[in-house]
Amino acid sequence: MTKTAKYRILVVDDDKDIIQTIKGNLELDGYEVLTALDGRSCLEHARSKRPDLIILDLNLPDIDGIKACQIIRREFDFPIIMLTARDGLSDKVLGLECGADDYIVKPFNFLELSARIKSILKRVERSLVNDQLEFKELSINFKSRSLKLHGEIVKLTKTEFELLSLFASYPGEVLSREFIQQQIWRDSQLYQSSRAVDVHVQRLRKKIEAEVDNPEYIHTVAGVGYRFQAG
Repeated sequence: MTKTAKYRILVVDDDKDIIQTIKGNLELDGYEVLTALDGRSCLEHARSKRPDLIILDLNLPDIDGIKACQIIRREFDFPIIMLTARDGLSDKVLGLECGADDYIVKPFNFLELSARIKSILKRVERSLVNDQLEFKELSINFKSRSLKLHGEIVKLTKTEFELLSLFASYPGEVLSREFIQQQIWRDSQLYQSSRAVDVHVQRLRKKIEAEVDNPEYIHTVAGVGYRFQAG
């Protein structure tokens, strides 16, 4: 059994071709996939099948995606990725405000959707296992969004904590600058250069590393990005 086989994903879209494309690719990745062509079917599946994640189209023939998302969010805490052809900032904000965890615009690259899914499920998995993670002298509490180093509280900005949380979700794995940008600043036009990632990593290093030029935790992988050394 693959690692992803334990996850059930519900794909909701009124376009059968899109449904089949996403379903086929997700099944190749090892997920169990449910599908729905409208909002009512989506709600029925959500209540009866209890998926681990929902990919929800904004434009549905009966209950629109925003309303469906609001109903689901009142009853369940399934992660929701909003899928739509609309690219306006107001639509993105509305989608996220109604309870969606992420937002991706058609046409999209499946590899990008796959990366978003894996990142969200990894965060869910981490929160189910433990509210707190220990790495050497670092103690990260995800519930209180706090960090201790050698038992002492270290004050982090919101962005620094998100960055540390992302690294902690992928211990030992190399994360590209592009992937980090997508996860931390998905819709911001202010962070389109990889230089922004480097600046924030450097600031985080100054707070958690004994030697910034010889880091113990956040290692640079030349030409790619960074790796968080967990042990």
